[in-house]
Amino acid sequence: MSNGTIRANIKEGMNVGIVLKADQKTGKITRGVVKRILTNSSTHPHGIKVQLTDGQVGRVKEIY
Repeated sequence: MSNGTIRANIKEGMNVGIVLKADQKTGKITRGVVKRILTNSSTHPHGIKVQLTDGQVGRVKEIY
């Protein structure tokens, strides 16, 4: 598992674990496949924001 705070590490089609906005307090990880990368900056301290193929949006915490 590499670093989800660096945009260059994340590509469309990758399997990732994200934390949804609603799950930020608990830190619950949701697994899925990246459809789109939503963060424009090269890094983000809380994780790069992505949209999964099922439409869910969250910040990348794990890359599989």
